[in-house]
Amino acid sequence: MFIAKTISFYIAKQFTLASISMILALTGLVSLFDFIDLLRRVATRPHVSTNIATTIALYHIPNFCMQILPFGILLGGIICFWRLTRSSELIVTRAAGISAWQFLMAPVACAFFIGLFSTTIISPISSTFFRQAEILDQTYLRSGGGKLTDLSAGSLWVRQSDDELKSKGVAILHAQEVKVNKNVLTMKGITVFRLDDMDHLLLRIESPSGYLEHNQYWVLNNARFIKPDKLPKFMGVVRLPTNLSLGNIQESFSSPDTLSFWVLPSFIKLLDRSGFSSISHRLHFQSLLAQPLLASTMALVAAGFATRSTRRGGVTQMIGSGVAAGFTLFTISKVAEQFGESGALPIFMAAWAPTAAGLCLAISLLIHLEDG
Repeated sequence: MFIAKTISFYIAKQFTLASISMILALTGLVSLFDFIDLLRRVATRPHVSTNIATTIALYHIPNFCMQILPFGILLGGIICFWRLTRSSELIVTRAAGISAWQFLMAPVACAFFIGLFSTTIISPISSTFFRQAEILDQTYLRSGGGKLTDLSAGSLWVRQSDDELKSKGVAILHAQEVKVNKNVLTMKGITVFRLDDMDHLLLRIESPSGYLEHNQYWVLNNARFIKPDKLPKFMGVVRLPTNLSLGNIQESFSSPDTLSFWVLPSFIKLLDRSGFSSISHRLHFQSLLAQPLLASTMALVAAGFATRSTRRGGVTQMIGSGVAAGFTLFTISKVAEQFGESGALPIFMAAWAPTAAGLCLAISLLIHLEDG
């Protein structure tokens, strides 16, 4: 038992060093291409300094690290296990009566903790930096500028709680035109439906214009109250309390990558209360939850492909198959993500199915290697 623990810790150390080295190397490579692309975009804008491209590229690094982590573990694990197999260390280990399931427990645990660290620690850092990168990108490198460029071209629907008329009531606000100027959200063609908890209409408010005041009130100018079976009544300026802020509305239209793992659950609840779609945010949150298991799965996949004895031949083919399997899992995850965002697949299945498929593949390979 002592020998098994010693060997397991030795293999785990080699695996961890190889995986972290591969993650850093791949992140550096992708960041280099990203920096070159940013320089190309900056070249078309003479008034933008090269320092902007450098800053954005640096802000992208934690996000790239999060995305590359599973592949870094896969490639690092393949290199580690292949090197140990080529030097006959794993062969001697198995000849000593230590099964693959025993000496792989420590590397798989290390991969799990690397994934857990990325989800709980790197994710908040990544979201903060990625948000800053998006702000710089939209300010200096995109033609429209401003966070709500896409929203300004269309309408806005908001659903929020409204307890003024009825307990557990809701208010649905619709604005035909939305603009953001100097951090002030202005609207035109506003209609507000105030409902009770059974979605029965209590009051309808119509206003030609309005704005969001201090992230506390919807201010509606020249508003008219229309109650069921009654004539419209002019009310002038009306202030409707809200729990939404300009930042909440902006973030609801921005990438989920700009939100921390710890913030996502409460923000998803806010989106649901406000009537915004939370599918992409839910999918991103579930993907972050699956990251530790995905990292462990990649370690097992690497072991299944790279621990084959070199005397049997076909090592290059097996290693190539391992890399191909990793990219196949990546493709499956992206396809499942698109199905999840479209609503064709449940969010939980879209986020966890690729990990489960990879885990089944890895276990079947190891059973064949160990017992077959």
